Amino acid sequence: MLLLTLLVLFGIYLLFAPLVLFMDTKDNTYFVKLKGLAKVSFEPDRMELVKIKLRIAFMNFNFYPLRKKDSSKKEKIERRKPKRKHKMGPKKIGALLRSFRIKKLYLNVDTGDFILNAKLYPIFQVLNYHIGKFKINFQGNNRMVLVASNRPINIIKLFINT
Repeated sequence: MLLLTLLVLFGIYLLFAPLVLFMDTKDNTYFVKLKGLAKVSFEPDRMELVKIKLRIAFMNFNFYPLRKKDSSKKEKIERRKPKRKHKMGPKKIGALLRSFRIKKLYLNVDTGDFILNAKLYPIFQVLNYHIGKFKINFQGNNRMVLVASNRPINIIKLFINT
């Protein structure tokens, strides 16, 4: 009975645990984290272009998605299965993006064109009052920091309802 209760509580925790998306273009830090349980980060690698590092409760795994698979392994016989059509249209993608809450947004931009930078300056000043921190610079620095959060229950409800 106790084991079943713990299992149900863990399932509820998984549904309501915060899911955090973090991006920082200056430090090349990109990750998705399910607070207290798992973290998936995308890192540059010396040998490969990108490495996916998965950390689940004190265990680390590395994946190389762009690495070619060994052709020396025997090919399996392919069986034809009826293909399901999964539609992820623009409506569903937009609803998914709107379900995330932006916790932090910082944008520091230099377009390389002084006139365009000067035109963007007043727009960014207005956006500073409403959305996040926006800066225009004339030194060639570009940086974006985004921290957004969501809950898995909101994503599940979105796919059920649309």
